[in-house]
Amino acid sequence: MSIPLRLMIGIHSHIPYETGDEEFEYLYNHKLKPLLVALNNYPKIAAVLHFSGVLLHRIEKVHPGLCMLISDMISRKQVELLGGGFYEPMLPLIPHLDKIGQIEMLTTYIRKQYGKRPQGCWIPAFAWEQNIPRVLSDCGMGYTFLMDTQFIEAGLEGEALFAPCITEDQGKLIMVFPISHRLLREFRRDAPGRVLERLVHGLPAGAERIITLFPQYFLFENAGAPDARSVEGRINQFFDELSRYAFLADFTVPAKFYKTLRGVKRNYFPNSAGGEYVWAEGVEEQELSRVRPRQFLITHPEANGIYAKMMFTHVLINQFRGDISRKRTARKELWKAQGYDGFCRSESGGIYRNTIRNTMYRALLEAERITREKGVFIPSIMAFDFDLDGEEEYLFQEETINCYIKTEGASVFEFDFLPKTWNYLNTLSAGQGAGPSAGAHIAGRRGSFADFLAPEDFSFRGGAEKSILRFPLPPGQGSGADWGVRFCAAERYKLLDMDKSRETAGFKLFPRPDLPFGSVEIEKTYALDKDALYVRYRLVNQGERELRCALISRIDLSFPGEGDLYQRFYALGGGAKKAPLLMEGDARDIRGIECQDLKNEVILTLAGAAAFHARITAVRTPCRIFGKERDLYQSTCIIPVIPVVLEPKAGRDFQYELRLSY
Repeated sequence: MSIPLRLMIGIHSHIPYETGDEEFEYLYNHKLKPLLVALNNYPKIAAVLHFSGVLLHRIEKVHPGLCMLISDMISRKQVELLGGGFYEPMLPLIPHLDKIGQIEMLTTYIRKQYGKRPQGCWIPAFAWEQNIPRVLSDCGMGYTFLMDTQFIEAGLEGEALFAPCITEDQGKLIMVFPISHRLLREFRRDAPGRVLERLVHGLPAGAERIITLFPQYFLFENAGAPDARSVEGRINQFFDELSRYAFLADFTVPAKFYKTLRGVKRNYFPNSAGGEYVWAEGVEEQELSRVRPRQFLITHPEANGIYAKMMFTHVLINQFRGDISRKRTARKELWKAQGYDGFCRSESGGIYRNTIRNTMYRALLEAERITREKGVFIPSIMAFDFDLDGEEEYLFQEETINCYIKTEGASVFEFDFLPKTWNYLNTLSAGQGAGPSAGAHIAGRRGSFADFLAPEDFSFRGGAEKSILRFPLPPGQGSGADWGVRFCAAERYKLLDMDKSRETAGFKLFPRPDLPFGSVEIEKTYALDKDALYVRYRLVNQGERELRCALISRIDLSFPGEGDLYQRFYALGGGAKKAPLLMEGDARDIRGIECQDLKNEVILTLAGAAAFHARITAVRTPCRIFGKERDLYQSTCIIPVIPVVLEPKAGRDFQYELRLSY
């Protein structure tokens, strides 16, 4: 008599590209090695493994012994390796050719390293759209996995949650197995043997169940920072009990039987996803059903910024003509920037982690740099809907600098220094955390040369300063008018002129009588010249009375880290005299600030045509990384303040220069 319960044990792991050694070693010693060593000690238990290409390659280089262990289990058919995108991409968000390229890259790697071509494919973050079956089928994949909560959302229930189904796109078929998210609660509460007994005894007469279970999501739960022995003990206890109850279940892998399945029903799945964080205790099914890959781009503008840059770079690579090898290299750099961690809240911190975003921007800028042929590239300025919001942005491109400007606030939202492949505006809205209860923040994207008009007695210790630092504010958190501040950064400027030959663009903000300092009209002109950005202001008082205020221009700069090992600041006075500046300290009557990026070995010098006051402060956000709460550095905010006195119908000019040298 055949056993009616088929149990597939799954193990999934991934690290973002260029993860540090400390985190990789923690993952290896406390999770990967204990799981695989324990699995090897229980040959009756088969398992399906998915490790991203990034992780497999890292293991091969640093711990080749684990690769040998995996190979041994594959050779005795205890383990099956799943394919997928090499850099663990968010599949719905990347171009079709990149989907195929990434999947084939990992397929080739697994075939060469382990001698067997994968038959099934892992979908990172379970990010599903109905065009995915065609991609997987074209890559030679026969099946994949989604969570049972996604099956429920597709209208399936009861025994249909314990069986695979067929889905298709344009006639291309793929089989989808459900991963039992709901059973995790039972395995948390009770011994594995008793859970298996209940599953078997609950089977309707003549029925069969196929259950896929990923035990890592409860074996390591609430473990904190355990020592290796306690982790190994918990894992071995789990596998030992499963082994003793092997008579109740057929431990198998899908490659052994999926082609022989008959009577599998067809279904379609709505767009959905679920990052690693969804496995946490207390996350309900209705919460999972609200996760959508593309919606994340709306609720998290920083993710949309990376997505827009990815699509822009994809076009640059496709337009590149000439050296095929360079084009291939540029495309591989692009793939490095497509990891799902940048488009979700993941266990590793996801979009909230500046190191992940920095790595993605580095790859995108390297790909862009490869497409620029020396002696052929011509500096330019163009109007282009870069961030895909239906309105044009203005892109300055010099040989060493990119400067992207939006009409909202006429502020800079991306500032790239190509010699170091670094985006100095890779920041995050302050106070937007990634804890377990963090929701969509929809606070807009931070930028540089975001301007505010404040009372002339503006203090760095008042509520107005906090609102300026946190801008853009999430809905319901007030406005500048609460403190008598005009948030020019939130107003839409009109393009006055764009001179492509001189590489300048001018914008105008009109008076708003309903706002504080609403009689002020602002003209703002940007110019890019080799290694420097110039920002010129003309403020005109269109009112009938004298006006006194402070012009505040918040400038965000994202460094590799904070502290003296990463960044140092000096106030510039007359001549060559420099004075050290401390975080949260005030500087008065200075002519400029020298910002030293020590890791990239770049000096950024902000100079004003007139004396100004300034403060430097760090932007941080709370975030949970691998179960630990941390306060993450995002960027450094420089706030120059210039006192302004405007007679009726009179104007005054100001200018800032931001120069980069290395």
